[in-house]
Amino acid sequence: MADKPLSAAKGIPSRDRLIFAMDVPDQATARAMAQQLGDAVTVYKLGLEMFLSGDYFELVEWLQGQGKKVFADLKLFDVPETVRRATKQLAGRGIHFLTVHGNDGIMQAAASEKGDMKILAVTALTSLDRGDLDDLGFQCDVADLVASRAKRALACGCDGVISSGLEAPMLRDRVDHQLLVITPGIRPVENRPADDQKRVVTVEDAFRNGADYIVVGRPIKNAEDPRAAAEGIQQTIASMFD
Repeated sequence: MADKPLSAAKGIPSRDRLIFAMDVPDQATARAMAQQLGDAVTVYKLGLEMFLSGDYFELVEWLQGQGKKVFADLKLFDVPETVRRATKQLAGRGIHFLTVHGNDGIMQAAASEKGDMKILAVTALTSLDRGDLDDLGFQCDVADLVASRAKRALACGCDGVISSGLEAPMLRDRVDHQLLVITPGIRPVENRPADDQKRVVTVEDAFRNGADYIVVGRPIKNAEDPRAAAEGIQQTIASMFD
């Protein structure tokens, strides 16, 4: 394409821009999935389900041994000192990305111990819509909430945010371009959700809107051929950045 997305200037390897959400219950299933995906995926997001399996760090080390990068999606939310110490533990394990949630003190604590790890702050979960935010007591506009959290995250020393692709254009307009934007809730046009994700975009729209990375789970995991599905996304990314 003639005009590359703005995030092309950051020098991120195009194949690293796809992050696979490894939402499976145990290490054996995770290893089998990673072996099936092969070189179609270079970055894996491991969340709470895997963390509670008891094999989290063994899987982290195995993936790293396969040359993969690991995104610890643990959304740390606790008193700042606890978050600081937890972040230090994770940074020492070669984790590439870590999510945190909460106020300035929590984000500052995580940033203080990040080392080479990238700290990503959660803005508003893509499973939430306007009605959900009203229920939670957020009376402001979704875009204003996301922008406010993103600006605070950057000021606190975080490297980026988790944000819907719907808000990415606003973030690029209202927040410093050095901010990393990682967009979950990605759905191919033919795979619009009948699931819990409400604020979703396609692969192309996410990057055109300003995302640096996308997180994809079910459209790959539930595909008839997961590796082919991942490679299809990689080809789309390559056409936009390479």
